[in-house]
Amino acid sequence: MSENIEAIKYSVALNHFPKFGPVRFKRLTQYFPTPKEAFFAPVKELMAAGIEENIAYEFQAVRLNINPEKIMERMEKEGVRAMLLDDNDYSSRLLKIYNPPPVIYYKGEAKAEELCIGIVGTRKFSAYGKQTTDQLTKELARNGLTIVSGLALGIDALAHFATLEADGRTIAVLGSGLDRQNIYPASNRYLAEKIIAEGGQLISEYPCGTQPLKHHFPQRNRIVSGLSVGVLVIEAAEKSGAIITSKFALEQNREVFAVPGSIFSTVSAGTNQLIKEGAIPVTAANDILTALDLSAATFYIESKKIIPETDEEKTILSFLNSEARHIDELSRLTRLQPSALSSTLMIMEMKGMVKNLGGMQYVLSS
Repeated sequence: MSENIEAIKYSVALNHFPKFGPVRFKRLTQYFPTPKEAFFAPVKELMAAGIEENIAYEFQAVRLNINPEKIMERMEKEGVRAMLLDDNDYSSRLLKIYNPPPVIYYKGEAKAEELCIGIVGTRKFSAYGKQTTDQLTKELARNGLTIVSGLALGIDALAHFATLEADGRTIAVLGSGLDRQNIYPASNRYLAEKIIAEGGQLISEYPCGTQPLKHHFPQRNRIVSGLSVGVLVIEAAEKSGAIITSKFALEQNREVFAVPGSIFSTVSAGTNQLIKEGAIPVTAANDILTALDLSAATFYIESKKIIPETDEEKTILSFLNSEARHIDELSRLTRLQPSALSSTLMIMEMKGMVKNLGGMQYVLSS
């Protein structure tokens, strides 16, 4: 078993004790050399790591019923994978929020770096809200933004569906485990499967078997905003989960956008109030694209295509730009063996990182 797989296994096992949230989990990882040592630690060692005595004794009792091997088998059966804070696929944006989830469970395709925008709103939407969600979401998705929402009934589900219809990528963040039995709401299980099938992703900080408890959803909302450069609230009452998400967005230094609505509509009371408090009013997708600086966004998206994955790629990229270089010149500059240089360039061309202009002349992909 590789070191990383063992770290995941025992981190997931620790995560099955609900009282080891981000704060206590961080104490454990800072004190113990490995998650396995933290999992099997005696009470005195847990206390030395900063775990309260009563919590340490409670974990010692609960640990008897936590079987790391069976947990991993269940995850594999459900098609659920896990990543830790130091995983290459862990979102760098999410990593920077206050107390990021120490373990992220996911189904579907993981992408560490992508330009995301959260779209949230009421479950009881109006015809205006439905039309607005459909139009804005599709335009944003077609401009290369990944749409993040919470799979909830209402605006969330509409945003996911609209993204898929626009052939875009969408991420659903859940407040429950990702095992099929606990996908919530159950009526959106088909949507969840469709998101995965079309290249999207389901995410949760809760392990398989976790029910969709009420207090999980405010926590879930911080991940929606944490993954995103901004959050768009389309329709929301003054006290709602969507407004909570916007508050998290502000705390995380994200942009908050809101669609204005009728002064007589209860589901627009929250968005209208957000605008009064400084949220950017949105009547067209271009309002968001302008605020985020689309040119910068496009550069960000395109630049992710040329992140080196090996030392050879990194060396080659350091000598390439928009001006063509012959392979012989690259061989001299990089000091790579001709066979290694040729094969690496071929792989980079397949990845869309570089272009062969003919005559063995190479440039960065534009």
